[in-house]
Formats: sequence, structure tokens, C-alpha cells
Amino acid sequence: MRTERVGNTDVRFRRQGEGDVAVVFVHGFLDDQYVWDRLIAELTTSGVECVTLDLAGSGDRTAAGGPFGYDRFADEVGAVVDALGKPFVIVGQSMGSAVAELVAAERPERAVGLVLVTPAPLAGTHLPVEAIDPFRSLGGDAEAQRAVRLQLSVALPEAELDRLIATGVRMRSDVVRDMTDCWNAGHPAGERPSRFTHPVLIIRGEGDGFVTEELVGELVAPRFGSVESVSVGGGGHWVHLERPVEVAGHLDHFLTGVLPSGDEAAASAVRPLGWTDAFEEKSAEAFRETFAADVVLEASSLTRPVEGRDQVTSVMGAASGIYESLAFTQEAVNGHRVYLEWRATAFGGMPIEGVTILTKDDNGQIVRIAIHHRPLGALHRFSAELGKRLRGVVPADLFHQG
Repeated sequence: MRTERVGNTDVRFRRQGEGDVAVVFVHGFLDDQYVWDRLIAELTTSGVECVTLDLAGSGDRTAAGGPFGYDRFADEVGAVVDALGKPFVIVGQSMGSAVAELVAAERPERAVGLVLVTPAPLAGTHLPVEAIDPFRSLGGDAEAQRAVRLQLSVALPEAELDRLIATGVRMRSDVVRDMTDCWNAGHPAGERPSRFTHPVLIIRGEGDGFVTEELVGELVAPRFGSVESVSVGGGGHWVHLERPVEVAGHLDHFLTGVLPSGDEAAASAVRPLGWTDAFEEKSAEAFRETFAADVVLEASSLTRPVEGRDQVTSVMGAASGIYESLAFTQEAVNGHRVYLEWRATAFGGMPIEGVTILTKDDNGQIVRIAIHHRPLGALHRFSAELGKRLRGVVPADLFHQG
């Protein structure tokens, strides 16, 4: 195990194991990074590196100044993920699950999976004053923290309960108040479908009286397109401590499904290309640099091909601006042709998938592009929006008139 720091900040993270994929763990309210140790010890998935860290104001960072909110937490966890520089699955518990989603949604090209353990809704719980005030006043009150943890758990080992209380009591009262307001008010991103479109696993304890089955079914799961929910018997809000073996089993199963094998990883890795870089930059000029003068664009979103560098540059520059997120997930090369699979979101989180075929000349410039979108409803909406953005630039009858 080794500890590293993000630049010149006070953000430190622990790395355990070796692997081409990282599993990053984000702790919840009143906890610290060590809350994950029992679960990590039970994992059997090979080829992954486990990473933990303390959120600002928690654990070894109790001296950190504010603000203590989702954007600050997501920025710092995101900096750790970026420092790792590899594909990752991110696991968050309670308040940490909202942080995990924000981090994953901003990095669709590297986030291959999201696991939410007893998740607080990203949109917030919006408890009334009389219900939220007891949480806001937990700072420094060991007996009140013990009562809350006992009320929301089923089988917390006594030693773990004592350690959690010692961890929570160390947190400053202002931090506890700000964090409580954070998870109660939520984040604006929680009011719409999630931008994260890859697989999601939700794990809750059957005895959790806070994150109930109804809460997950109404406020959490419906925001994701590819989601599985499981309940673990004999566990409550800290199910990862109460039932680490069972939770590790669910996490191992999920990892098996989302992590490529060595051969698959080599085959599916998408290399940096001028085309993919242009999408990341959302720059018409970046596209132009990759095109031959006589390039031809064919697409399921167009009624007929578009020809010539200027016209194709205009279309692709506008198209890239429609996507809220875009990740290239698979690549294959056959001679002068490159085949790219991709996943994207647009229009407030609507999932779109597709395949792009690029044909290059001997100089490496793109001479022909074929782009295929799915499903049909998203395709029609994409085509109509593209027509609106290109009104007066290219003929209107190139697009779906929706």
C-alpha cells in the first residue's frame, strides 16, 4: 500500500494492489476512507487497483477549509482519478454516491462503471427542518452519533461502531452542518437523467431505514439507463461494514461484467486520434485538420451525403456541440478503415449509441465518414437539432423535419 498526494494540495489517496483499472472508493457522511478496508479485503477480482481518499473536512483532512459541497468534493475526487490516468470504476456510499456519480459523468471516456452503496439521491433528500436539524447538530456529539448509527444499522460490529464514532466526532461542527445541508439540498444535476450512461449497480441494506427500497426506486434508479439494484439482508446503512462478504460478492460480479479481459482490453482500446480529439475539443477547426479536401460525410442523421471539407467541417463542428458527453468505447482497424463504437448523451441525458467508420487516404487524411446513430427517436431528435444549428449554412432538407 502506498500514499500519494495530488500536486501541492492536501488531497492524499491510498493505492492498494496493481492493475490496469482502478476501483475508487468515496466514503459517506461522518466517515473516512478507512471505512472501506473490510470490504476491500474481501474482494477477489484480479487486475484492479483499489484507491481510497478522505473528503475535505473528514478523516485526516479535518483542518481543511470550506466550502464543503458536492462540487468541491467532485473536483477533488476527480483530481485523484485524473492523477491515476487509467480506466476506473467508482464506488460511493451514502453522500459519497452522489460525489461518485458527478465524477463518473464528467469522465465517460474512462469511467466504465458506477456503484452506489446505500445512496443519497443526487437531487437531495429535502427533509423538513425538524428532521434535518438533528443531523446538522451532530458535530462533536458522540452519544448522538452513536444513536444515529445504531438506528440506521442492523449489525455493525462493536469495534467498527466505536471507530466510526471516533472518526465522526473529530469533524468540526461547521463541517457537519455544511455536509448535512449538502446532501439534504442536493445538486442540480440530480433533477434530470444522469449523464452517466455506462453500467450502474445499486446496493442497499434491507434494514436501512434511511435509504429505503422506495427511495431507491423513485429517486435514484430511474435516473440511469443501465442499472441493477440489489438488497443485502442483515445490513443497514453501512452495509459494506455490516455485510462485507456479501457486498464484495456483488461488487466482484459487477466488476466481472464491466472490466475487459487482457485480450479484450488490447483489442478495444481506443487510441487518441485527430477525430476523437476534435470531439473532445468540440472544435470545427480541429475536425478540418483531419479532412481531405474532397471528404464525403454519410450519416443516418442526414437525408443524403455532404461533400467537401468546408461543408463537412460545418456539420461536424455543430454535431459535436450537441453531445453532453461522448465516449469512444471500441476500435478496430482494417487497412485504411477505422471502426469506432461510441456512447453519448444529449438533450438532458438522453442516451445515444452508434458506430463511425472512417476511411483514410495514403496520407492519413479522412476521405469518407459514415456515422450510424441509434435508437430511432434519438436519431430523429439529433437530426432536427442539427438542422436548427446549421440553418443558413447547409441546405435545410438534409435533416429530419421534426
